[in-house]
Amino acid sequence: MTVEIKEIHSVRDLKTFIRYPLTLYKGNPHYVPNLFTDEVNTLRSDRNPALVEARARYWLAYRGGEVVGRIAGMIVPKHEQKWGERYMRFGWVDFVDDPEVVQGLLGVVENWAKEEGMEGVHGPLGFTDLDREGMLVEGFDETTTLATIYNYPYYPKYLEALGYVKDVDWLEHQFTMSYKYKDKIDKAAELIAKRTNTHMFKGTKKDLLKIAPQIFEVINEAYRNLYGTVPLTEAQVKSYVNTYFGFANTDFIPLVLDKDDRLVAFGITFPSFSEALQKSKGELFPFGFIYFLKALRRNDKADLYLVGVRDEYRRSGVTAMLMKQILETFEKYGIKYIETNATLENNLDILAMWKYLDRRQHKRRRCYVKRFS
Repeated sequence: MTVEIKEIHSVRDLKTFIRYPLTLYKGNPHYVPNLFTDEVNTLRSDRNPALVEARARYWLAYRGGEVVGRIAGMIVPKHEQKWGERYMRFGWVDFVDDPEVVQGLLGVVENWAKEEGMEGVHGPLGFTDLDREGMLVEGFDETTTLATIYNYPYYPKYLEALGYVKDVDWLEHQFTMSYKYKDKIDKAAELIAKRTNTHMFKGTKKDLLKIAPQIFEVINEAYRNLYGTVPLTEAQVKSYVNTYFGFANTDFIPLVLDKDDRLVAFGITFPSFSEALQKSKGELFPFGFIYFLKALRRNDKADLYLVGVRDEYRRSGVTAMLMKQILETFEKYGIKYIETNATLENNLDILAMWKYLDRRQHKRRRCYVKRFS
């Protein structure tokens, strides 16, 4: 039976689009579902502030009435404005082990890109750098995290067969907690705090919500030269704050402030939600939230999502202050293992932060590009 590619337009079809991976990866112990409500809010134009400027189209692949793949195509004007590249993005790409399905899905995105006068297509990417990005090319037998994508080993092979080549790689590491250098880190943090006239945030969750927009201000500054990043608008910042900081534990979010209480550096970590997402299949209700509450209260794993430092403090050593609180928090909550978010392979500053911990590089993910000329 031939493959039929259908563009989706209804909320019902969007839910099918979002839930398709649950079928594709059923029984796979390393796949972690995305949170369903997050996916809805990201993909619906009436809920994602990025879609005020960006445009997106979504397609499902069918064979014999059964869904066998999905893909999103995105035009993000800010990317061209910042990087000077007329590339269309693709993301949310999943498919069965069938070259006809892959060719059909990428073909519709490439055709749209050519109709719009684009120079090529790259991905997997989202609307911003805070969306999930990068196709797994190493580490297929490792469990993924809330913030990253899982895919089968045949994915990259099919893309490369269709002319897609590496544009950039991200690395992921797992760290085993060790406290043998804790005294050294504590002393360094104390000296740096005095030298830079900075201090750690010690407020309540309500205080955190007030300062949270400054985190994204630092992200816009600190991440501006990283691959594929685009500046975040005020509306996007508000959306991210409302989505992710309501259930945050302030212990897990170290913030360094200057003498005027301006944020100069931050770290965002959370107890791992991988197991909770697997058990709940990405749903918070009616009972999924119970798994998330358990993950917050009792967990030996944590995920490191983001670290950012303002330009004027980049070489000041304030990351030692972040590290001090992270170690204290992880010791308090019994955390034994840390999973990093995807880090660009040449981002040595972030990797240096963890030089005192035992680590293994266990995953690699890739952004592919196909240029039309």
